[in-house]
Amino acid sequence: MVEKPVEESVAESVAEIPVGFGESEPERPDSVHARVEQLRRLRAEVHAGPGVRATQAQHDRGKLTARKRIELLLDEGSFTELEGLRRHRATGFGLENRRPHTDGVITGWGTVEGRQVFVYAHDFRIFGGALGESHAAKIHKLMDLAESSGSPLVSLCDGAGARIQEGVTALAGYGGIFSRNALSSGVIPQISVILGPCAGGAAYSPALTDFTFMVRGVAQMFITGPDVVQAVTGERVSMDELGGADVHASVSGVSAFAYDDEVSCLEDVRYLLSFLPSNNRQAPPAVAGDDPADRRTDKLMDLVPADPSQGYDVRAVIEEIVDDGESFEIQPDWAHNVVCALTRIDGQVVGIVANQPLACAGVLDIRASEKAARFVSLCDAYNIPLVTMLDVPGFLPGVEQEHNGIIRHGAKLLYAYCNATVPRIQLIMRKAYGGAYIVMDSRSVGADLSFAWPTNEVAVMGAEGAANVIFRRQIAAADDPAAMRRQMVEEYKSELMHPYYAAERGLVDDVIEPGETRAVLARSLAMLRTKHRALPQRKHGITPL
Repeated sequence: MVEKPVEESVAESVAEIPVGFGESEPERPDSVHARVEQLRRLRAEVHAGPGVRATQAQHDRGKLTARKRIELLLDEGSFTELEGLRRHRATGFGLENRRPHTDGVITGWGTVEGRQVFVYAHDFRIFGGALGESHAAKIHKLMDLAESSGSPLVSLCDGAGARIQEGVTALAGYGGIFSRNALSSGVIPQISVILGPCAGGAAYSPALTDFTFMVRGVAQMFITGPDVVQAVTGERVSMDELGGADVHASVSGVSAFAYDDEVSCLEDVRYLLSFLPSNNRQAPPAVAGDDPADRRTDKLMDLVPADPSQGYDVRAVIEEIVDDGESFEIQPDWAHNVVCALTRIDGQVVGIVANQPLACAGVLDIRASEKAARFVSLCDAYNIPLVTMLDVPGFLPGVEQEHNGIIRHGAKLLYAYCNATVPRIQLIMRKAYGGAYIVMDSRSVGADLSFAWPTNEVAVMGAEGAANVIFRRQIAAADDPAAMRRQMVEEYKSELMHPYYAAERGLVDDVIEPGETRAVLARSLAMLRTKHRALPQRKHGITPL
């Protein structure tokens, strides 16, 4: 698909709006029936939008219309529209002659699997979906209703930013959206779906929400477009190269998901909502299933090698433990060395944070720390218990990591865990070394329960590194330094790294067979379901941002 500059697309969309759309003054009806018929005609006109040409232009860009997107998101026939007859009142630059109904955004509520959800969708066919005063007022009203009714909010974004012709009032409209995003954060789930351009200040609303979805080829997010980038820096870049779906899903981490088409994207928005409560005062929705809570997971003994230097895919471990092997991974294309997923155990929603040995040996670095910290904070906000699965050799060493603030970013993950009041269970599968062991929800930072497999190694560092430090002089003075090093490594392992060392000191509640893992987690989560922990009275903590 050939890309067009946002400004050109907006100009085309504005030009396609018939001058008379929504403008005609009908003759005064002389009966109720006539008035109802007039209303029906008006509604049909509003529903059809600005015309066949504009709709075809939207399809030619590879995009669905706003109403079709809402139809795909919500249960059939459940959508109730708000302020569908609203029109802007701006004048100047020809706006007074173009006053289409809806003002370029469709707002309302419906249901997803029977649960109430609020939604707004920019209509790119009208003013390129650009935000003006009336457009913003509709969104503000919808956001207020979503927050006050305690229902999730989904925004289907396909707009070219602020409506330039309306000046600062358009910018003020964005301010109202941003403040409501912030006030609703952690109160109701907020999901942004990018289905077209999302440029300039408009990009900050998705950044303030809980999850961002993007569709390849049609969605772009950036603060300054390619023309500005070239003028300022001399760099030539396309819209997709600058802010396309894959860029934000795998490089910047701004988007949690990227899809090839709108239909599969909106299907996964529905799937994500099935894991989330309607608001922070409710528990996530439970689902009765056929997967026994006490099902043995002996396959784990073959999935995970005893040798701590051997890799394996932790996603296969998660699949074996959870209900029916089903989970929904968050940000799967970013920070591969940690896996964050929403899933269920015994029908109850659980958030899983797991080191991924296939990527950088599962080491924690800046990106992995940020990804996991955000996920932990989100689960805590929406009453989702946490299971943390450890196989971590430590934090990634190096000048680049230190200079870019690994201490500060690692502290984000530590802070998120320490601040979380939901049930928290730690599972140590193999190695758990140094500060990474502490940060990954150890008992010392507040995990309710800690379990370990007999392959666990909990220590300040690996045996080889520890032996080199502790027995440096003995190794250097030995006739055979290599043999002495091997001897000292084995001595350190037998004294401080045997599988029961942490359990003997009460830092692990029990050493369990891998085959017992699902049953132990299910029983533990059931016991912790009524957990209540109050934080100290305060306005809020100071997150190490």
